[in-house]
Amino acid sequence: MTRFKSRLLPRVVGLTTFVIAAFGLPACAAAQSSDFYAGKTIKVIVGLEAGGTVDTFLRGFSVFLRRHIPGNPTIIVQNMPGAGSYAALNFLAERAIPDGLTIVYNPFHPLGQAYGESGLRTRYENFEFLGGMGDTRINYVRTDAVPGGVKKPSDIIKADNLIVGANSVGITDFSGVLASLSLKVLGVKHRVIAGFRGGADIFLAMQRGEVQFHNTSIGTFRSRSGSFIKSGEGVGISYLVPVGTNGEFQKNKFITEMPAYPDLYKEVHGKLPSGPVWDAFNWFTNQTGEMTYVGIAPRGTPGAVVSALRHGFEQAANDSDFIKESIARNGIPYNYVSVEQGQAVIRALAEVSPQLLSTLRESLAAQH
Repeated sequence: MTRFKSRLLPRVVGLTTFVIAAFGLPACAAAQSSDFYAGKTIKVIVGLEAGGTVDTFLRGFSVFLRRHIPGNPTIIVQNMPGAGSYAALNFLAERAIPDGLTIVYNPFHPLGQAYGESGLRTRYENFEFLGGMGDTRINYVRTDAVPGGVKKPSDIIKADNLIVGANSVGITDFSGVLASLSLKVLGVKHRVIAGFRGGADIFLAMQRGEVQFHNTSIGTFRSRSGSFIKSGEGVGISYLVPVGTNGEFQKNKFITEMPAYPDLYKEVHGKLPSGPVWDAFNWFTNQTGEMTYVGIAPRGTPGAVVSALRHGFEQAANDSDFIKESIARNGIPYNYVSVEQGQAVIRALAEVSPQLLSTLRESLAAQH
């Protein structure tokens, strides 16, 4: 089984383009492939609609990515929503030219590959891994979702048939999976409404009262959902953390507006969670927390070009201005996932037990 850590197609739908201006940025001192990328344009595809967590992050991150890729190419971000963001992965595997000018930045979907989802026609090891980000996921709810209102996070236990928003049915949407499993382990009855085109779409439905519960990133919770929370219409319920075999976990010092999930569970039930469903949920929390988003290029991309892209991802993620900007916007830094770490996570997918995957499938099927 994958190790636990106590820390943390072709058809383009709704195309949105965002161009990083090709002026005013300092040149990168690294030598590799600087001639190759000079004057060129990189298209970065994201498999969700504009305005969601991944899309918003990528548009800001692209400014720093351009700064650190040798040759300082122009970067265009394109949205390719569809099939729970699998359309972008399929496009990269089947139609993109492996010339280093088309890459994908997408949510990491370990379950889609582990289960052999029919909508995903490729595997992560078939791509060149460029770099990734780990993020902290949180659950939040409409305050009117329970009788008398949610006055504190533990009031969520009073909810009956809570409505959860998800991008797609079953295992293809990790935010929907995390939301559903967190409620199931806690013992809250709920049903999942799937088919939304991204987190921004779910949030709009939440504002309209059509959805009551959602899992998103801490950054999106504090930015896009900030006014919704400040108005009293919504409230944070918990943030997710991997828990070790002895029940140990690391609290996030940057998050004070809601408890860690194990603390919430203990407040409600007087003990830490346990059992097969909890083990499956904890494994998945570890997977998506360690590597939430991935940057990848087509297999066959020239080695020197891959090296230049990896250099850009690493330097951009560790750029002091990017880190300061992330903390200023979200109150928390992102966790950079190196090539070595990312490749290890992808290899570890093959090690997950069939029993754990069966538990996940049965638990999620019961919510639809």
